Amino acid sequence: MKPKIALFVHHPECSTQCCDGIMTALHEAYDIKLFSENDINKEMFNGIDIVAFPGGIGEADSHHKFFRRRISNLIADYIDNGGRYLGICMGAYWAEQKYFDLLEDVRAEQYIKRPTADIKRSYGTVANVTWKNKNVDMYFYDGCTFVGDNTKFQTIATYANGEPMAIIQNRLGLIGCHPESMQFWYEKPWQYINKYWHHREHHKLLLEFVNELMLK
Repeated sequence: MKPKIALFVHHPECSTQCCDGIMTALHEAYDIKLFSENDINKEMFNGIDIVAFPGGIGEADSHHKFFRRRISNLIADYIDNGGRYLGICMGAYWAEQKYFDLLEDVRAEQYIKRPTADIKRSYGTVANVTWKNKNVDMYFYDGCTFVGDNTKFQTIATYANGEPMAIIQNRLGLIGCHPESMQFWYEKPWQYINKYWHHREHHKLLLEFVNELMLK
């Protein structure tokens, strides 16, 4: 029996496109069901191995607080009771103190606002990252880095400036870029990034990341 992932969709902030990418990358190894804000209750988490929050459209400094405290507490209770959390881009920000408050002694901050960031504005591009000693150009749209006590998490990938891009802390797996990105994300006529399509190699990295999270 495959492990089960509950994948949140709230378009455009947690977009259907990002959900499609995650499902494409993970469906062979995981059973995935979509859920919305209206579906969240204590019973929803029964039998769920990972709750996942994807990325979407919007700048990080204009994020809206979608969740009432009751729902935030349900997510925290799920993690406290042994559940796992996967957050990509927007979903990684939501592990922060002002949202679900799941991170321990670490903050999720906009990479573009870091003093040594190589990307300085919010737009769809690629970030040069090092993923477990492998250099890759990964789709990026105003994703986060992780600032704080780096002894409290495992760094899986770093940005060009050396700051963390993907981390695992306890049962939280957080990624600032978009390894789930799909081919059409790169194919708009005005996009210079079409040459960076990864031919689903980044989907393999995401699958490896989730597999590692499952071991926690």
